[in-house]
Amino acid sequence: MTSERLVIAMDGPSGSGKSSVAKAVAQHFGLAYLDTGAMYRALTWYCLQQQVDLTDADAVLAAAQNFPLSQGTTADVEMIEVDGVDVVEAIREPRISENVSAIASNRGVRDLLINMQRDAIKNSGYRMVAEGRDITTVVAPDADARILLTASEEVRLARRGLQLGGTQNNEQLAQQVSARDAKDSKVNNFTEAAEGVTLVDSSDLNFEETIDAVIKAVEEARQK
Repeated sequence: MTSERLVIAMDGPSGSGKSSVAKAVAQHFGLAYLDTGAMYRALTWYCLQQQVDLTDADAVLAAAQNFPLSQGTTADVEMIEVDGVDVVEAIREPRISENVSAIASNRGVRDLLINMQRDAIKNSGYRMVAEGRDITTVVAPDADARILLTASEEVRLARRGLQLGGTQNNEQLAQQVSARDAKDSKVNNFTEAAEGVTLVDSSDLNFEETIDAVIKAVEEARQK
């Protein structure tokens, strides 16, 4: 196994498939994997458990400063614990999706989590796929490959519905995908590729084709 540096930064809106694709790409290249969105979701879960007022920015920041998170970085095994509690399933619940923007829009919280994400990349030996919403521009702008994975809103809503096993109605899906993207885009622009970032539109691609497109984009970036 090579120890050559390879950091892949991947951003994208809700339902773009970036988590599944990023895991597959990490496995292809033998890299660690970091789901930064899960960090925000886990902190949301923690704040709700601690009955923190999510409209109180200072209270949310104080909770973040004492956030007992343990997150794995292996692509094929998801491990996310908060104070020893397995929250892998809990952080995907609708109540988390409905409240996570309150956490993600807190500047102080973002600074804390960004530092944690940069530490994770460093601790991987700079061999990681990190995915989220501000990885290509803020967390790892010096990544070896930077990719914005997107798809049409219609496709993203359908994919998120399948991901949630049909448990959400159209209104709930729109709240989790479109409405959340609108809120979060006020903090970061993850709908347009910044300079040097490769856009991969998967609207007309299946899962395997999307993985292939991202791998191709990574290989091309490495040759530059």
